[in-house]
Amino acid sequence: MSYSEKINSLKEELVSETQNLLKIKSVLSEEKPGMPFGEGIDNALKHALKLGEKLGFTTKYMDGYVGYIEWGSSSEMVGVLGHLDVVPEGDGWLYPPYGAEIHDGKIYARGSLDDKGPIMAALYAMYSLKESGYVPNKRIRIILGTNEETGSADMEYYKEHEEQPTIGFTPDADFPVIFGEKGLTVFNLVKKVEAGLEPIVYIKGGQRPNMVPDYCELALKIQGIGECTKKIDSFNAENNANIKYEIENDTLIIKSYGVSAHGSTPELGKNAIMQAIILLDHMNILKGDLKNSVEFLAKNIGMEYNGEGFGIKLHDEDSGYLTFNVGTISTEGDTISLGLNLRYPVTFKLENMMNPMEEKIKPLGFKIEDFSHQEPLYFPRDHKLIRTLLDVYEKHTGDKAEPIAIGGGTYAKEMPNMVAFGPIFPGKPDLDHQANEYIEIEDLMKMTNIYASAIMELSK
Repeated sequence: MSYSEKINSLKEELVSETQNLLKIKSVLSEEKPGMPFGEGIDNALKHALKLGEKLGFTTKYMDGYVGYIEWGSSSEMVGVLGHLDVVPEGDGWLYPPYGAEIHDGKIYARGSLDDKGPIMAALYAMYSLKESGYVPNKRIRIILGTNEETGSADMEYYKEHEEQPTIGFTPDADFPVIFGEKGLTVFNLVKKVEAGLEPIVYIKGGQRPNMVPDYCELALKIQGIGECTKKIDSFNAENNANIKYEIENDTLIIKSYGVSAHGSTPELGKNAIMQAIILLDHMNILKGDLKNSVEFLAKNIGMEYNGEGFGIKLHDEDSGYLTFNVGTISTEGDTISLGLNLRYPVTFKLENMMNPMEEKIKPLGFKIEDFSHQEPLYFPRDHKLIRTLLDVYEKHTGDKAEPIAIGGGTYAKEMPNMVAFGPIFPGKPDLDHQANEYIEIEDLMKMTNIYASAIMELSK
């Protein structure tokens, strides 16, 4: 019996076991002894490991942080990295988010697509190979992460205590295969304003640096409010802006409305914070250092999203342009702080972006604080791993596709020698973190065949 025939014979079992795993609410919760990410996540990890043992594999439980299911013996290892934790279910579900109910050939549940369903596909892919008589030349290890959604402390623990795969993939993104992920930075751009922020009472906006903000609010305590409202009206008309205002005694409250988008695709949104900053500069009511600082931001960032004003409009053929997003703004005392999310192309280095930026902000007295960084993930298009996974994908879909590069970051960045490979097929909706998340049973079966073929090719 071929592995494909075996997978078809296991369809009922695969669907049932996927439902069982999805019924476990594995959202980050209060830490308990031996359960660093809470009881629900620990239950999901133990459940998956128990299933791995039942299917005849070696398993290891690593103190509640991570676990793995392994087959074969060799110094070289093919890794499949998935995660069992899920984001909170939120509202708006048609069916119970942990009911794993089947409707119209779809299993509805939080985690069905991200990432429990794909983990089950990989596990049953490995099982079908074993049951059909295939003998791998490399060990195959399915690594069960537990903290992908909230920090990846699971992978830090794994890398401290276990060997890393020789080669592998994570079923936690898109098909056909992702060969490049931009370098990712998040930091605060901070300015202590000489002589204080007057007449600004406060500025607040945005939720996270990696989201284009759809709302920003500021309050001004000023004389001549009537003249300022006229300038807001003209600004709206001239710039197709959506800015409203209210007057409370001698305070003008300005409300800037934009369009939200992910920080990796800022061109799809409209930045409410920068819209407000440009308006503030346009009103011409500020003085001294505060005026210079606001003018600097309006001129050098404005509504751009590629870093051109800072001299960092980096670009390569593989991953496109650098993206520049101002995601948050706040004031405290005489200090303004903006939360930035910059993502640079895969063939560049961090200093190509940061050196020009630091030179640009230095004369104005802006400082960079709370800096975090993930290096780009990049495999040449003709790399053996990329070619192998592309060939497997084409074999099972008939689609002669090209590898893709993205601005977002996947789980593959947490482990060397890995790329993201599925589970979302081209043209299918990305339901990760959305209400009514589901996985189509037909797609579950298709990806199980694809992952079996990929594991076989990588373990030859």
